[in-house]
Amino acid sequence: MSLDLPRTEPRTAHPAPDEVRQRLEHARSTRLAQLKALDETGQSPGDHLMSNQREAIERVLTEIDEAFARVEDGTYGTCLGCSKSVPPERLEILPHTRYCVACQRRA
Repeated sequence: MSLDLPRTEPRTAHPAPDEVRQRLEHARSTRLAQLKALDETGQSPGDHLMSNQREAIERVLTEIDEAFARVEDGTYGTCLGCSKSVPPERLEILPHTRYCVACQRRA
């Protein structure tokens, strides 16, 4: 299944756990490839931009791992801020997101 398929109708239900895991694996492998590319650039210890990029990627990898845990415990797709359901469209774009849009703005 392609992750880039266009949708003709809005989703009304959360994706199946296998589909979620597939999206999370794709997000993880993308971030790991980005880390590898940073490593291959041979950054100097004082390169703050590269260091900031590395930290941001590592932060997202942690969020992806936490999303895997939420899939396993059955809380995936529930906003950690307001406990409401995160819209499926948001989960399609950011499968590791922890918050609905309103709570993300406040976070």
